[in-house]
Formats: sequence, C-alpha cells, structure tokens
Amino acid sequence: MATKKAVKKTPKKQPKPKVKAKPEEKMFTIFIMGKAHNVPADATIMGAIEYAGYLIKRGAGCREGFCGACATVYRLPGDYKIYPGLACTTLVEDGMWLTQLPVIPGQKAIYDLGKLEPNVATIQKLYPEVFRCVACNTCTKACPQDLEVMDYIQAAKRGDIEQVMDLSFDCICCGLCAIRCPAEIVQYNVSLLAKRLYGKYLSKKSPELKKRLKQVKAKKFDKEYKEMMSMKKDKLKKIYYERDLES
Repeated sequence: MATKKAVKKTPKKQPKPKVKAKPEEKMFTIFIMGKAHNVPADATIMGAIEYAGYLIKRGAGCREGFCGACATVYRLPGDYKIYPGLACTTLVEDGMWLTQLPVIPGQKAIYDLGKLEPNVATIQKLYPEVFRCVACNTCTKACPQDLEVMDYIQAAKRGDIEQVMDLSFDCICCGLCAIRCPAEIVQYNVSLLAKRLYGKYLSKKSPELKKRLKQVKAKKFDKEYKEMMSMKKDKLKKIYYERDLES
C-alpha cells in the first residue's frame, strides 16, 4: 500500500515589525563669536558651545548654576536688549547671538579685615564709586540670581552692613551686574566686604561653634578623618546622602 510522502511545510515568513521612525531632533541656529552653528534646541548655552566643537578651557566651573564662572550675554533676533545669564543653565533660543564672559574685570580693594570698622566710612574708603550709584536698577535686571542688587548698594551707601549682607547672601560673583553698571561699581566685591565685616564684627557668636573648634584642635575627630580618607567614593557618597539633616 502506497503511503503519502511526508511533505515538509515551509513556514510562512513573518512580517517584519514596523519600526517607528525616530523624530528628527529639533535644531536651532545660534551664533558663537559671529559664526552660525546648528545645535539641539534643548541644549544649554554651554552644551551648545561644546556641541559646536569648541573646547571650553575657562568659565566652566560647577555647571549647575552655583559658581558664577560662566557669565553670558546674548541678543535675540529683532530685539535690541542685551540679556544676561549663566551658560550652564540658560537654554539656547533660535537666532541667539551670544558670548561668554568667564573673566569680569573688576577692582578689588586690598584690606586688613582686623583693622576695619563695620560702618559707612569703610565703604567710602574702599569702594568710593558706590556713591556714584544713580539707582538705575540695571544691576538688578542683570542678576541671574534675581537679587535686589540696587537695594543692597543703597544699603551700602547708608552703611547698613547687615542689610547688604542679607540682600547679597546668594550672590555667586558672576560679575554680570558690574558689566552693566553705568557708575562702574563692582557690586559683588562690595557684597563680599559686607559679608566679611558682618561675620567679623556684627554676627552673633555661636557657643556650639566655639566648642566644636576646641574639639577639632584637640584632635577629637582625627580617627574618623583617617577612616573617611581611606574610604571609596561610593561609600562616601552613601554616608553623605544618608546623613542626618536639621529641619
């Protein structure tokens, strides 16, 4: 009896899954030192400069908006204004013309803090240009930290050291206020002087700090220091992020 020959069935070809095309990355055109570059639209100014192939040797400190090293000014199409910002936190805009100002020239007084007094006479002696302030508020508009710069300069003119310290506490010394000031005041150096005067002469002394400094001098924590110095980075990070914080 004849038997049917087993026929090997060829499996049907499975259709290839449709691959969704990736949307093209949105790009902006910006001008760096007068030359046009196409950069990702979601880039910061600093990221765009590096994307364009430039090596940033100076003016790229913390990259998180804290150190003030990447001061930037730029203009936008059809707008007469000069805009200030930090290159590490300011996003690019289409048609932006920009430049970085990693070094801001500014006069800094030399003084012996122990020989100064926390009053208006000290301001007059070390930073007489403060009294040229015309209250135009350009410095405040230029501040990337949204500080009331003009107000603390007015406080400096009154000799109110505590007010200067308080209003300028979050200053990152980027220098953008100084480059826009028509009276040529270096506001951030005035604020540094006020903070030092306040800390030396006007701030309340902490008994806890005095006690802790005494413990440090007595080498109470030397053993812990040595242990931490020998730890690997991952363990140090774990200890740091799990530490107790005061509310």
